Amino acid sequence: MTTAPAASPVAKPSPALGILCALSVGHLLNDTVQSLLPALYPLLKESLNLTFTQIGLITLAFQLTASLLQPVVGLFTDRHPQPYSLAAGMVLSLVGLLLLAFATTFSAVLIAGGLVGLGSSIFHPEASRVARLASGGRHGFAQSLFQVGGNAGSALGPLLAALFVAQHSQSRVAWFAVVPIVGFILLTRVGHWYHAQLAFTHASTHRAALPAPLPRRRVIAAIAILTVLIFSKYFYMACLGSYYTFYLIEKFQVSIQTSQLLLFIFLGAVAAGTIIGGPVGDRIGRKAVIWVSILGVVPFTLILPHANLFWTAALTVVIGVVLASAFSAILVYAQELMPHRVGLVSGIFFGFAFGMGGLGSAALGILADYQGLDYVFKVCAFLPLLGFLAFFLPKPNR
Repeated sequence: MTTAPAASPVAKPSPALGILCALSVGHLLNDTVQSLLPALYPLLKESLNLTFTQIGLITLAFQLTASLLQPVVGLFTDRHPQPYSLAAGMVLSLVGLLLLAFATTFSAVLIAGGLVGLGSSIFHPEASRVARLASGGRHGFAQSLFQVGGNAGSALGPLLAALFVAQHSQSRVAWFAVVPIVGFILLTRVGHWYHAQLAFTHASTHRAALPAPLPRRRVIAAIAILTVLIFSKYFYMACLGSYYTFYLIEKFQVSIQTSQLLLFIFLGAVAAGTIIGGPVGDRIGRKAVIWVSILGVVPFTLILPHANLFWTAALTVVIGVVLASAFSAILVYAQELMPHRVGLVSGIFFGFAFGMGGLGSAALGILADYQGLDYVFKVCAFLPLLGFLAFFLPKPNR
């Protein structure tokens, strides 16, 4: 009597690490260009005699251009994938960067910010889809690796501005044209890989294999909760991202260069926190990560407005690490709620995040003009309390 050989276990697919790393570097380059704009705010405010309201409107022009178009781009690419759109986004960012370098009026800076935002709106939804495709099933890990590149780029921009632009002229921004050029070359190669994958796998075969989503009413309710959480996170991040340097200069009388270096430390903490949320979510669930990462920063945000310079810097590091772990978990959670619409979901959440950042920057700029920055930081400290809504999120099919 012979015994049938035991069936060998089915091997789990491995992430395409080369592609994920290339996407992460591309995200770094894309967001380095974006982060140069807010890092130059003190210089632009002085050279163009801008008010805090105008500073907020510059951020609004960038953020709204990015946010309004991202869902449209995501919906379109769900139906018609565009492998080389990532490289095309870099071209628009390059044009915006060069215009920013030689802008002499407020309106020119607005247009430059809008072009950089347009490049971002084309880049993010399709890049998030490629990251999911290359994940090998480790969706949280892939999104975190992709996101950490962007956050590292956001931290790198202010550092580069402090080292090469702050003590010199605005035209030195043109030196950074090499950044989107390298990004264009790199993302063109990613486009080749993506194009080859599309030749093997048609979207309809993916849809047939996907699990059934939750009932429509529960999905809508969950998406509504997630958007409130994005609102709380990015309004608070707008407070620090756009006005942290001014807060430090006004309250502690530090130099512009020192304030930019402290902003770099905060944004570096954000980059470190981003890589944590996705892999932890793969292990313990997205909902737990979302709950802890937003509600968990409340004690630190409440203390921040009353701290001295040392503890202000230290608290922003903790806030950056904890709060940044939320976005990858939120994005993958939303993709699991709507598995047939990965591009649309990515566009909505990237776009809404940018939009909330822009609206927050504009609204807080107006509030700062009337009430002062110290008041703004005290009010924003309560925003993470909205994290308690994560308790009502359902468990999606995975």
